[in-house]
Amino acid sequence: MLTHLDSQGRANMVDVTEKAVTSREAVAEARVRMLPDTLKLIQDGGHPKGDVFAVARIAGIQAAKRTHELIPLCHPLLLTSVKVELSAEGTDTVHIVARCKLAGQTGVEMEALTAASVAALTIYDMCKAVDRGMTIESVRLLEKLGGKSGHYVANDSVADQSSAGDTP
Repeated sequence: MLTHLDSQGRANMVDVTEKAVTSREAVAEARVRMLPDTLKLIQDGGHPKGDVFAVARIAGIQAAKRTHELIPLCHPLLLTSVKVELSAEGTDTVHIVARCKLAGQTGVEMEALTAASVAALTIYDMCKAVDRGMTIESVRLLEKLGGKSGHYVANDSVADQSSAGDTP
């Protein structure tokens, strides 16, 4: 059953008034694939627009906080933590991991996904002058904790590997 549809099939915001306040957390990822020279430019700090990772991190955090303004029917949430981590993966990829937390009545999956997506878009925007062929890939939920539906871990996620005792 789709929770954002009423009995007549019309879109509506889910009423969470009676839901218990619980700790909730979500982790999402995105990847930006680019030319090796573009990644080297970012890593060397030689980009004319400044520190690409720092700007993308701030953009991701801001995006998480504004998710309800971007995605219809999302509740405005009082996030207690937003972390966006960016790292080079191989010679041609930036890996973005966004983690959002709160104590509330609804989950933070959309906030984590929005943070990862906007961080990736920011990298594209800052680097498009040198590499228009970049691709944004693998935007997905890695893990969700808390709430009625319980714990979710994507099958091949970093979170899944960590819980199995492997190091990512």
